[in-house]
Amino acid sequence: MRKSVGCERRARGASEQDVSVPTYVAFLRAINLGPTRKFPKAAIVEAVEDCGFTDVETYINTGNVCFRCSLRSRAKVEQALEKSFQEHAGFAVPTIVFTPAELRQVAADAVEVAKRHHDTGRHYVSLLKEKPSAAAVSKLEEMDHGEDLAVVRGRGAHLLVVTPTARGRLSNETVEKLLGVATNRNLTVVKHLAEKWGDG
Repeated sequence: MRKSVGCERRARGASEQDVSVPTYVAFLRAINLGPTRKFPKAAIVEAVEDCGFTDVETYINTGNVCFRCSLRSRAKVEQALEKSFQEHAGFAVPTIVFTPAELRQVAADAVEVAKRHHDTGRHYVSLLKEKPSAAAVSKLEEMDHGEDLAVVRGRGAHLLVVTPTARGRLSNETVEKLLGVATNRNLTVVKHLAEKWGDG
């Protein structure tokens, strides 16, 4: 079975890691949210391995995947993944890639933001494909979001949401209108993945 072969391949890779080969963490946008955008974890692993990437590991069904590859350009890694995801899933899957160090920084920023704002509301992080301009950041942070609050640090837009989503003014959609392509995860997932994959 392909799954067992993949597991064996990943097990061998983990024990024979070449530390010179970079590790990356990718976040897939808007998968498994409805009947037309299903992309199971096994299919994601296969798509990543078909790029020639190794030591592939996923976490839950929201599209979080860690792997190693020889490419040094984040843009080229994203392009390779998006092409393979399109071929395997049958629809476009915007993908946001971080290094382990960048992911650790996003998690550290999240903790600092939460403390500064006294853990106000539910904390979500919109992970950005590109670092936004200072003008775009100011516009998002200074907008009237009602009780909710947006704080941007690097490629992480931290959303502290007090108002229930149905009535709220702040969401990943709001972030994307001003800062470009992003995918949203809750703080618990971001912190867990920083601990799980943040060492590279």
